[in-house]
Amino acid sequence: MENAAGSDSFDAGSLSAVPAFVDHSAAAAAILPGRGEPLPLNARKPAWLRAKIPGGEAYQQTRDLIKVSRLHTVCESAQCPNLGECWSRKTATIMILGNVCTRGCGFCAVLTGRPTELDLDEPRRVAEALKVMNLRHAVITSVARDELKDGGASVWAATIRAVRKECPQTSIEVLIPDFRGRWHDLDTVLDAGPDILNHNMETVPRLHKIVRPQARYDRTLELLSRAGERGFVTKTGLMLGIGEDQQEIEQTLRDIVSVGVEILTLGQYLRPSAQHLPIHRWVEPAEFERWKEFGLSIGYKVVESGPLVRSSYHADEQSDGLVHGHGRE
Repeated sequence: MENAAGSDSFDAGSLSAVPAFVDHSAAAAAILPGRGEPLPLNARKPAWLRAKIPGGEAYQQTRDLIKVSRLHTVCESAQCPNLGECWSRKTATIMILGNVCTRGCGFCAVLTGRPTELDLDEPRRVAEALKVMNLRHAVITSVARDELKDGGASVWAATIRAVRKECPQTSIEVLIPDFRGRWHDLDTVLDAGPDILNHNMETVPRLHKIVRPQARYDRTLELLSRAGERGFVTKTGLMLGIGEDQQEIEQTLRDIVSVGVEILTLGQYLRPSAQHLPIHRWVEPAEFERWKEFGLSIGYKVVESGPLVRSSYHADEQSDGLVHGHGRE
C-alpha cells in the first residue's frame, strides 16, 4: 500500500481537491467537419431516454449505506441515468481512489483536478458495504490517478482481496483505468484475482484525441488483449451519438473482438454540461438492436445495447456463465 502513495509529480497527500471543469465545447467543430451540426444543448430528449425517477425504500437504503460507509459511486459522479433503477435493486458501482480524476475526458461528468489524499482504509469499507448489500456480482471502478507511481494499482489489489475475503460468493468486476500503459501495474490488479476485467474503449479511433485526449485507442486494445491472454473475461463499451459514423462503429467492434473481448456494452452519449462535447444524434433503439445482432454475429458472447445502457447496467446478468473464478482457486 505504501507504493500507492508515491507520486511522479506532486505529493497527493498534501493537496486538497481542486475540481476544475475542462471546457471541451470548443473542440466540437473538429468532430464532424462538413458532416452536420451537433444537437443544441437544450435539445429535447426522445421518449426512450426517460429514466426511472429515484425513490422507494430500497433506493433509500442503498443511498444511506453509501453515505454511512463514506464511499463514492460512479452512479452519482458520472450522472448515470440508471441510478434510480439500480439503487432500487440494491446495487451500485463503487468508485475507489477518491472522486477527483487526473484526466479531463470530453464526455465525462466526474470532477477533474488535483486528487485528494489516498484513503488507505477504503478497501475495508468497500468490502464491508458490499457484504451488507449481499450482491451476487459487484462492480468496482475508479478515477484515474496518473500522479501516483502505480496509478493506484496497489489500492485496487487491496480492494479486490478485501472484497474476496468478506464476500467469497460475490463475483467481482473491475472497471479500471489504463495505467498509462504500465503493464506491471495492470498485472498487480490481475494478480488480485478479479472475475471480469473491464476497460472502456468509449469511442472510435478518429475521435479519441477529442473524447479521450489522455488515452490511446491502441493502448486500450493492448490492455484488453493482455488481460484476455491471462485468461480473464474481458469487457468494454462504446458511446454512440458523439460524432462517429456507421463504418467507424463496425470497424471498432471488429477491432475489439479481434483481441478476445467477450462482453460489449453500447449506449447513447448524454452531455453532462455545456462544457462537455455535444451530442450529434439520438441513436434510436432499433439501431442499438441492430448493433447487438451484429456484435453477436462477429463473436461477442454478450452484447448489452440500448440508449440507457452503461458499463455496469445489468452487469450481474452479463456475467452469467462467463465468470471463471480467478480469485477462487
